[in-house]
Order: sequence, then C-alpha cells, then structure tokens
Amino acid sequence: MADNNHSHFQHLYFALTGIPGLEQKYYWMAFPLGAIYAVALFGNGIIISTIKTESSLHIPMYYFLCMLAFADMGLTLCTLPSMLGIFWFNYKLIAFDACLVQMYFIHTFSAIESGVLVAMAIDRVVAIWSPLRYSTILTNGVVCKIGIAILSRAVCVVFPVPFLIKRLPFYRSNILSHSFCLHQDVMRLACASTRVNSLYGLIAVIFTKGSDSLSILFSYVFILRTVMAIASGEGRLKALDTCVSHICAVLIFYVPLIGVSVIHRFGKHLSPLTHSLMANAYLLVPPVLNPIVYTVKTKEIRKKIIQIFVQTKITAEG
Repeated sequence: MADNNHSHFQHLYFALTGIPGLEQKYYWMAFPLGAIYAVALFGNGIIISTIKTESSLHIPMYYFLCMLAFADMGLTLCTLPSMLGIFWFNYKLIAFDACLVQMYFIHTFSAIESGVLVAMAIDRVVAIWSPLRYSTILTNGVVCKIGIAILSRAVCVVFPVPFLIKRLPFYRSNILSHSFCLHQDVMRLACASTRVNSLYGLIAVIFTKGSDSLSILFSYVFILRTVMAIASGEGRLKALDTCVSHICAVLIFYVPLIGVSVIHRFGKHLSPLTHSLMANAYLLVPPVLNPIVYTVKTKEIRKKIIQIFVQTKITAEG
C-alpha cells in the first residue's frame, strides 16, 4: 500500500552537493571557480569571434573549431548557475524540472562535442589524404550538413532521457552526488526499477560516444598509414603537426569521460570527493583547455587576444 501511494510521487527539489569535505572552504574556492568559468567563456568567445571576423579562417577546419567552441560554451553555461549557486551563495537546491532541463542540456552538448571531434578527425583525413581536393570535398554546404547532422543526433538521442526520469517515483533521498544533474546520478535515487533507463542510457552512449571514439581511432589509423607513405621526413612531420591540436582536444574530452565512467562503474569504494572531482573535471576541463590549445596553435587567435588586452590597457589608462 505504501509503494502504491508513492508510485507517482516526486520531490519538488533535489539537493546538490559541492565538494564533500571542503564545505568550510567554499568561500575561497568561489574565486578560482569564477576565474575558471571566465577563462572558458572568454576563450571560446574569442575563438568564435576570431573565426567570424578573419576571412583567412573561413575554411572547414576552423568552422568545426567554431562548432567545438559553441559546444564548450554550452557545457559551461549549463553548469554555471548551479555551481556558482553552491560555491558563491551556498544555495544547493534545484527544482525537479530544472534539474531535468539541466541534465538534458549537459548530455546534449556533450554529445555535440563528441560528434564535432569526429567531424574534425574527418577533416584531418581529407586534408592529409587528398589536400588538392580538400576544398572541393568539404564545401560549405557539406560542412553545414555535417553540423546539422551532429546537432540533430544529439538532440534526438538525449530527448527521451528526461521523460524516462520523469516517470519514476522519488520519495526517499533527494541528495545528488554532484554540483549539477547527470542522468546516472538522478536515476540512482529512484524508488522503482531503472532497467529501462539503464538500457537506454547504454544504447545512447554506444550510439554517440562509443561510435565516435571508434570513428576517431579508425581515422587516425588511416591518417598514420597515409603519413607513412609520404616520402620526406619533413613532409610527414608537417602533416602530423596539423593533427596535434585535434589529438589534444580528443584526449582532453575522452580522458575525463573515461575516468568518470570507470569510477562510476568500479569505484564505488572510493571517497565521494574523488567522484565529485572527476565529474567536475569531465565538464570543466574541456571548455577551459580547448581554447588554450587552439590559441597556442593558431596565430590569428593569439593576435586577437593581444589586441583585446592592448585595447583594454589603453582604455584603462585613458
């Protein structure tokens, strides 16, 4: 009878968790956290602005980089309200429906970023395999269609997830493990079978990040075979150098993702602090490090940043 009464009950709010064991230091952590978000938003904003204004960057490689920056900005803005709410104002509650919305956008932007990394790998394959036909194969129309396909796949695959959570009853604990809402974290609080959720989540991960990681791997196997066929050592190094930024972006995205997945599956004995830090790294590291990597490798972006700092200095002195 008790289960029957609670079959459609849901909490009005979930309680988010900051970093376990460091609650007394939230005030001091708020400033570096704010700086991290500022770097992520500023860096990705500069990339988008530079690619938009510099005609020399109007090529497929940088169009895909622009898509990556949009995905990183989306991930950053998804977690910004709840993270700053906890660390700046010690406000840990999030409405049930707001949690579902945040969860949807976090997983959607993550799937978009994964798809963009595949597109960037394909871009490198075409550039190295057939450089003379690069602009005729990856036309603006093709790039646009790839972008629409990446967005559509992410939106459609993640769309059922909030509804699968919405149907579940929640009448026991409402305390989440992280500073934001993730599907697996919300799902574990349900007071009913989550087999359908788990199965769909597994299918979604295999269809997005699983297939994407294999596509990137096969792309680089093909790239290595093509590069090894280049006669001169200088030519081989030059070809591989064009892939360095993308390889860094792939590692920056997939290493924290794999770490979170392994800890969630096999690290139940680990401290809550470890789980929290890995989840935060998964969502915060790519938006912060990707702009740094591409700024180091792209002269036009470096110039844009220098111009902004010079203009800011002149304005301040004036």
